[in-house]
Amino acid sequence: MKKTSRIPGFYKLTIDERLKKVVEFANLTDEEVNLLKKVGNLDLSIADRMIENVIGTMAYPFAVAVNFLINGKDYLVPMVLEEPSVVAAASNAARFMRRDGGIHVENTGPIMIGQVQVVGVKDPWYQRMAILEHKEEILEIANEQDPILVRLGGGAKDLEVRVIDSPIGPMVIVHLIVDVKDAMGANVVNTMAEAVAPTIERITGGKVYLRIVSNLADKRLVRARVKIYKEDIGGEEVVDGIVAAWAFAAADPYRAATHNKGIMNGVIAVALATAQDHRAIEAGAHAYAARNGRYEPLSKWEKDKDGNLVGTLEMPMAVGIVGGATKAHPVARVALKILGVKSADELAKVMGAVGLAQNFAALRALATEGIQRGHMRLHARNIAISVGAKGELIDKIVEIMVREGKINYDRAKELLEELSRKSK
Repeated sequence: MKKTSRIPGFYKLTIDERLKKVVEFANLTDEEVNLLKKVGNLDLSIADRMIENVIGTMAYPFAVAVNFLINGKDYLVPMVLEEPSVVAAASNAARFMRRDGGIHVENTGPIMIGQVQVVGVKDPWYQRMAILEHKEEILEIANEQDPILVRLGGGAKDLEVRVIDSPIGPMVIVHLIVDVKDAMGANVVNTMAEAVAPTIERITGGKVYLRIVSNLADKRLVRARVKIYKEDIGGEEVVDGIVAAWAFAAADPYRAATHNKGIMNGVIAVALATAQDHRAIEAGAHAYAARNGRYEPLSKWEKDKDGNLVGTLEMPMAVGIVGGATKAHPVARVALKILGVKSADELAKVMGAVGLAQNFAALRALATEGIQRGHMRLHARNIAISVGAKGELIDKIVEIMVREGKINYDRAKELLEELSRKSK
């Protein structure tokens, strides 16, 4: 019988019934099924309510980065990711950043943008003015959608209207400017955008299509800065090397992409630990990096008049501590408790600080011993585990592979077989 992924009513099935269908389709073994069903820190019944078509859960390492001093306050920073050396690098970088109150961070507040797209308008600039004349009416309609948010001091605060050219002609784009307080804000902004659409159609005579949040949250920026003293990191030669590495990224988008990936290693690890919409954060960061018409680094590194290293980072940071997966996932609640943050703004500041620290760690490694030295030992551990090594055998295989300079799956498998035979 031919396999088919067309399974009507799959979403209506129980988890066990769905899993049975997948077993039949993919010929999963009992061991593989048990892995998917293995009870972890996310109950299957909760997972089944978080997303659709659930058949199991998947765990990632949950770690804590130490040494962080941000705006004069100490933090232990939860990080969830699979890549070796990131947590160690962040912790080590933060150690160099504790002078003068640590990493200094501010942000521009929890402001999100909802976009309403209007097409088919013959006189777009005239209609732009008409929409702005109805600003108070539109904001009132938007705020009727969430009176609790308004009572907390949030809600729709302003209106912006743009006329843009597109492949199908001019469009009028209305921006609802919304203070979402401690939420990430996508749901409330989308609801408001949908609510005001009929009024905007009536005003302009145009047709509204998209009514949705923008993930280019350029009114919700986090800004971090730090001074790292030259004597703490090996002198001005190291400072010069780090500045040169940043300058390479500033001049070349191929390098800038990897430079920013290093920043996101830290940011997204915290986002995963606290159950943020990390895809939205990533999209916003990279869009912001290209805002000047060319992809650029999100950070800047310079040498000050005394020869010390100074770094800054600016990027959108749309995060929340209420609603969504942040409240649904029990481990995310634990992560927020470990962090001790009291607001979405504070969480954003921590994530910006971690991004800057992670970036420094990568640049320092690149400018000195190279990125692979520490990374490959940890990578070797993952390879040893992947071939089935356990306990002390993992360490023995790692030592041999690092000594030989042969860190790959085939060599790890050979060593496991050799060492297993010797131990019998």
